[in-house]
Amino acid sequence: MAKETGGARARITLKVQPRAKATRVAGRMETAYRLQLAAPPVNGKANEACVAFLAELAGVAKSRVRIVSGATGRMKVVEIEGIAQGEMERRLGETGGKL
Repeated sequence: MAKETGGARARITLKVQPRAKATRVAGRMETAYRLQLAAPPVNGKANEACVAFLAELAGVAKSRVRIVSGATGRMKVVEIEGIAQGEMERRLGETGGKL
């Protein structure tokens, strides 16, 4: 986790399930959050949906969300600028469903 000098930053691990009925947080498994995405894993659509969902949840611009690793797999590490780690985890835990 980065220092607060340049603003807050959260880093979360996700297990993504594309082609779900709806885009939502579906709980937590060990150190990763389960994220169901309605978008298919074709032409980057699932990654775009992942970034858009997390940006909306965090209340930041999509440009402040980036996939650090796992862009082509189901396990992803995502970094979000503009929100503290604890606050992002709280929002992920509270969501429990669609935004």
